[in-house]
Amino acid sequence: MPVARIVVGTSREANHPDAIKAIFAEFFSMLIFVFAGEGSGMAFNKLSNNGSSTPAGLVAASLAHAFALFVAVSVGANISGGHVNPAVTFGAFIGGNITLSRGILYWISQLLGSVVACFLLKFATGGLETPAFSLSSNVSAWNALVFEIVMTFGLVYTVYATAVDPRKGNLGIIAPIAIGFKVGANILAGGAFDGASMNPAVSFGPAVVSGTWTNHWVYWLGPLIGAAIATIVYDNIFIADATHEPLSSTDF
Repeated sequence: MPVARIVVGTSREANHPDAIKAIFAEFFSMLIFVFAGEGSGMAFNKLSNNGSSTPAGLVAASLAHAFALFVAVSVGANISGGHVNPAVTFGAFIGGNITLSRGILYWISQLLGSVVACFLLKFATGGLETPAFSLSSNVSAWNALVFEIVMTFGLVYTVYATAVDPRKGNLGIIAPIAIGFKVGANILAGGAFDGASMNPAVSFGPAVVSGTWTNHWVYWLGPLIGAAIATIVYDNIFIADATHEPLSSTDF
């Protein structure tokens, strides 16, 4: 079981040079991702007089997030692993691929990156609203929770298959684009219902800047549950214990 490999880590990790570099990498990757993703929605609203809820707006959001995540994961992959998502970090922790202490540091940097990106967007656009994630009409919080669980399951499953699995070989080269494509496809599927977050940090930044917290818990609980299920499923079915690479002592 993955939980048997969970490592807490120590407080010294925060001062480790590699950990510090990884924290900054996650911060900047998240800033890049949220600025482009959230910014594309704001730009579409401006050009279409708040018409982002149209099919064209959904496609634009899908493409912008897919492209931006591809870049964000790519630029952080060699430094922090390119998580760019607290749910991915949570899955990595459950799978024994990152310590709890480093995971918490990643979460903090990811959340800060999202908040800073949204404040920059608000300033750069002359005070335009940074729309928070919300549920569409006739979509309950429980409907949205299921959407977030299933979509994040697919995302983290893709992360494990292309980036974590020790047998990935050359497949790891396409991991960033595969992850970006999966997010883009999920937005096409769930964007019209709950915004298709799959990423607590992506939801957190706009909520902080706009002050809108309605049903915000859905965008945390759903992705974390989905990430946990994907990790347990992939790790137990497809990754044998004999092939698991334990954490280096320098990681905790």
